[in-house]
Amino acid sequence: MTEKPLRVGVVGVGYLGSIHARIYQKMESVDLVAVMDTNAEQGSQVARECDCSVAQNLDSLLDSVDAVSIVVPTSLHREIAEPFLDKGIPVLLEKPVAHTLEDARAIVNLSKQTGTLLQIGHLERFNAGVVRLAEELDRPRFMEVHRLGEFVARATDVDVVTDLMIHDIDIVLSLVPSELRYISAVGARVITDHVDIANARLEFEDGAVVNVTASRVSSKKFRRIRVFAESCYLALNFDDQQIDVARPGVRPEEGGFAPIISESIQVTPRPPLDAELEDFVDCVKSGRDPVVDGETGVRALQVAHEVRQRIDESLHSL
Repeated sequence: MTEKPLRVGVVGVGYLGSIHARIYQKMESVDLVAVMDTNAEQGSQVARECDCSVAQNLDSLLDSVDAVSIVVPTSLHREIAEPFLDKGIPVLLEKPVAHTLEDARAIVNLSKQTGTLLQIGHLERFNAGVVRLAEELDRPRFMEVHRLGEFVARATDVDVVTDLMIHDIDIVLSLVPSELRYISAVGARVITDHVDIANARLEFEDGAVVNVTASRVSSKKFRRIRVFAESCYLALNFDDQQIDVARPGVRPEEGGFAPIISESIQVTPRPPLDAELEDFVDCVKSGRDPVVDGETGVRALQVAHEVRQRIDESLHSL
């Protein structure tokens, strides 16, 4: 007997949401039932491209889907996500979980109360290079992460910490097996009314230290993470998903120091969003927990808020 396709909807089909819709439309195990957007013209255009319906309201979508991607402005996350979670419909909620920690915790608590799957869209966790980096890593001692990009007049209603740095905060928290002890941060408003450049220093209970830098007003795109661990050095380029490694070799029998062996791990690159949506569909069908669940999303948001608070303190002291 052939398994029925999973009926999926997408709420919010702007730039990123429209990509969600196109990816779902290509999946053999998924039936993209409908999309919904406050911009009727945009919703109709994406629906035509993906050969699906346009939902006129949430109620009609609630009655016709088995799972949903929610890709709306962060301030609307709770309002849109709660009806689906309340009805037991699995939700992929784009990052960050919510605009406020109060809303984020309310969303996560509802998913727990109803026993409904909630996955947060930290797509860099599905970057093939990041996945392989985690496998190679042993007890990181120092990390340096840069996520720099040119200015784009999109997502300028939030600061660069919430928009970009939160990706790397989530990755760092997943790689360091220790509790966060101390945060310091600085930042600057360059073009928008929000912080456009930020740097944070995260110190962990086990002694690990991480420097994270994010900018959305740089002259060129640069996304890289370097890790100094107990027995190796690893450097990952987020874009080509390749990893440079340096490790000590075998110490010579006649004595002296072990040679440093350098290599490049060739990771098969893959669009992280494709991998993320496929994983979401698999979680819904199999019942397993997602890689980035609600609690994980809240932890990343909480650290991002603390970073932002430290930046505000530094700006007010000027």
